[in-house]
Amino acid sequence: MPKQNTVKGPAVVKGIALHTGARATLRILPAPPDTGIVFRRIDMPGAPEVLANARNVVDVRRATTIASRTTGAFVVTVEHIMSSLHAACVDNAVIEMDGPEPPIADGSAKPYFEGILEAGIQEQDAEAHFWTAKAPIVFEEGSAMLALLPADDLRISFTTQFGYSDLDTQFFSCQVTTETFRKELEGARTFCPYKELEQVIAAGLAKGGSLDNAIILHDGALICKDGLRYPNELVRHKIMDMIGDLYLVGKRVHAHVMSVKSGHPTHCKLAALMLEQEAAAAAAK
Repeated sequence: MPKQNTVKGPAVVKGIALHTGARATLRILPAPPDTGIVFRRIDMPGAPEVLANARNVVDVRRATTIASRTTGAFVVTVEHIMSSLHAACVDNAVIEMDGPEPPIADGSAKPYFEGILEAGIQEQDAEAHFWTAKAPIVFEEGSAMLALLPADDLRISFTTQFGYSDLDTQFFSCQVTTETFRKELEGARTFCPYKELEQVIAAGLAKGGSLDNAIILHDGALICKDGLRYPNELVRHKIMDMIGDLYLVGKRVHAHVMSVKSGHPTHCKLAALMLEQEAAAAAAK
C-alpha cells in the first residue's frame, strides 16, 4: 500500500492577496501522519486552526472558504493550495497564514505546487487513505451537471461554457498525477468576465487583481499578460480548482468526475455527498 506523505521542509509563498489586496505570507509545514491538511491563522490570538474538510466549508462565492465553528479560524481561497497538495500526494501539512487569504501569486497553482516539490516530499510510516466510490454520484444544479463514477485513479473530464465568447466553450480530460498536474494544469490562471468586474469591485473584492494574475473575458477575446499558457486555459483552471475542492474529503480521491459548467458551489456539494456516501458505507458494515 502507498504510504502517507508530508513535506520535508517549509514551502513559502509570498505576495498580494487577490481580494483584500494585502501582503500575505504562507508557509506549508511538515505534520505527523493522520493530521490531514490544517490551516493555522498565526495573525489571530492563540493561532487558531481549521481542518480542510468539506464539513467546514462556509462560503463558495468565487472561491472556497473554510471556517472552524469552535476555534473561529477561517481561510478564504483554499483551492489552489489544496489542489497542489492533492496532486503532490501530500496527506499531512500545516499551512501557516498571516491573514485570512493566501497570496494569489500569478493566479495559478504553480507557485504552490513548485514550492512543495522544491521543499521535497517525505514518506511517512503510515498507509495512505483513499476515497473510492461505492456507487455513482450524479446531480444537476442550475446549468451545471456533475457525475462521479468509480475508478482506480483520479480523472477529470470538464466542459466550460460561459456565453461571453466562442473561445470560452472548452473541453479537457486529464488523468491527475503529479506529472500531469505539472505539465497540464499547474500554470492555468484564474479568470473573470469583464462584465462581472464592476460587481466584484463594488463588493470590495479583487483589490489585488490585475493582468499579472488573471485572464479577462471581454468582447469576444481573452485578455491576459504575455498570452495564453494553454489554448484551453480556462477549462484547465477549472479542473485545477476541482482537484482542490475534492481534496476536502480529507483523502486522495480515486474517481472519474465528469463536469459540465460546474464551479465551487457544485464542487463542494459533490465533496459533501462523497463524505455522506463514505459515512453510509461505514455505517452499513
